[in-house]
Amino acid sequence: MTIEVQEREPATTTAGPQPPHAAAWPLFYRKPELLSTDVHAQWRIKPAGVAFAAGSNSVPLMIGEFDAAARHYPIVFAGPEYTPVAVLGLEQRNQFVDGDAWRQDTYVPAYVRRYPFVFAEVGEPGGYALAIDAEAPMVVTGGEEGQPLFEGSTPTELTTQALRFCEAFTRESAATQAFVGQLAAEGLLIERTANITLPEGGQSTLTGFSVVSPEAFAQLSEQTVVDWHRNGALARVHSHLLSLARFADLRGN
Repeated sequence: MTIEVQEREPATTTAGPQPPHAAAWPLFYRKPELLSTDVHAQWRIKPAGVAFAAGSNSVPLMIGEFDAAARHYPIVFAGPEYTPVAVLGLEQRNQFVDGDAWRQDTYVPAYVRRYPFVFAEVGEPGGYALAIDAEAPMVVTGGEEGQPLFEGSTPTELTTQALRFCEAFTRESAATQAFVGQLAAEGLLIERTANITLPEGGQSTLTGFSVVSPEAFAQLSEQTVVDWHRNGALARVHSHLLSLARFADLRGN
């Protein structure tokens, strides 16, 4: 499933946010390679900002980010797997990126902060290794610009921090999938459309995403409410529902 943006007066249609499974590589990544001292001993990372995210009007979110992200972005569920995403714009662009900088005092999703690193599954199911996007704009393959990935055969602090970040991200991803499974099992997710009047006139319509039904949510059993309160799912649902008010903010960005 794809979230589509339809604008009327004048009428145009552009592709909207996509869950990460919709492309051959995850969002942003063009050529991930497993990190190796044999290949990447001289590679470095230079400061390059977040211009790589300027053309994406959504990014995946982990459940641990819901509270912070809900203050700035609508949180919806995209695709057949109901991937949680932060909606970043009404067109095929990120309204929170200006040049190479994210808007000041606005939460930057972990998916963006992780780039250009990523975990790649290797060997047995559940086995992962650190990889890097070889075509990322901040990657340099030689010279002295930026911070090195290795010192001899030893990973630098930069690489070690990236490994820890990706480990935490993968754990959060598993927890997020479990949370979405709870929502789906209770029949809470329903497909919705958002109609937004633009400041210059006309209307933007976002389609192809799901949200939690407040009516179905109110019908949860007392035991489920208690269980979800204890495991944090209840607070995540409330953050999601409150975040939907942020759709109105997007029209003015």
